[in-house]
Amino acid sequence: MSPASRVLIIVAAAGLLQACAQAPKATVPVTPVDPSEITLNLPDQQACDCATPEPASLDFLEKGYVELAGGRHAEAMEYFNRYLRMETSHTADWEAEVAIAFVYALRESPLYDADAARKSYRDLRKEDWQAMELHPQTQLARQALEGFLKAEQERRELTAQNKQLQEDLVKREEALKRLRELTLGRTGSTQ
Repeated sequence: MSPASRVLIIVAAAGLLQACAQAPKATVPVTPVDPSEITLNLPDQQACDCATPEPASLDFLEKGYVELAGGRHAEAMEYFNRYLRMETSHTADWEAEVAIAFVYALRESPLYDADAARKSYRDLRKEDWQAMELHPQTQLARQALEGFLKAEQERRELTAQNKQLQEDLVKREEALKRLRELTLGRTGSTQ
């Protein structure tokens, strides 16, 4: 941009600012309004049922998850078993069984029993759980149990591989020992 065009822009901007500064201020007459004349579109306070609604009560499943989140595994298990006994729907039974299997799968739980968790959840996963409307925490527990089963399967496979490798190592060590004996026996007889 050339210096002449810069000067022209600055002069034009200054002229506009000066014109705005000299513009007369229009005065609008303000009429005072009586506050009693103002109408608000609010509901009638006399017709309002102002009782606060009762908080939604937690069912035994939700209470169990609350106890579980607090680290109280035995109490959670009691609530899950109550839910299983009290509710009659197939979905409720499935949710309670998943929650119980989840408690068994938790290593920090005094009720930890990996075999029981694995067997229980294997049976549960055969059912069509996708068609059920499940509690969100039950869905999380189901996902965690899926991960648990996969980890247990990988652990068993690694244990089997480790056992096989140890057996192979013992066989190789025995073969090396015999080779040394044979090699040393030959070199000793040639001297």
